[in-house]
Amino acid sequence: MSYKAILIDQLNACYHDKSWFIPLHDILTDLNAAEAAYVKNEGEHSIWAIVNHLIFWNEKWLERYIAEQVDGQNSVNNEDTFDIGMSNLNDVEWRKTLHRLNTVFSDWNRALEDSEEHKLTREIPSYFNAPWWGVVSNLCIHNAYHIVGQIMLLKKSMKHT
Repeated sequence: MSYKAILIDQLNACYHDKSWFIPLHDILTDLNAAEAAYVKNEGEHSIWAIVNHLIFWNEKWLERYIAEQVDGQNSVNNEDTFDIGMSNLNDVEWRKTLHRLNTVFSDWNRALEDSEEHKLTREIPSYFNAPWWGVVSNLCIHNAYHIVGQIMLLKKSMKHT
């Protein structure tokens, strides 16, 4: 099996293929904006905030992957990637967020499908000489952490309150 096939499988397991855990698309399908923005305890992130965080990092790494360039300077405050814009908490904006999430996962699939295998084995000198397959694999692990370790648990706890 190729790196490309494994990465596509990992990405799809995170977003829409039923595998070891409920995929993100299925978890989010029946949530409305109020549920997605719900925060049980002060200082915690809502499901919507975590989805924004996932969108940000998946878009950022897709952009880098397509450009085949990783800028060594990272001026992003990671906490800012969770921002949901408190004035726009409505079902229209939530559907836009879900559409953007779907788009980035679809774009990743397309980018990987269109890639030559040698691109995935190429090292990134400005990023610890990590090969692209390793970076994309770690992005999938990052996705899974937030999906299972946070979003799924938040949804379960919301349903039990």
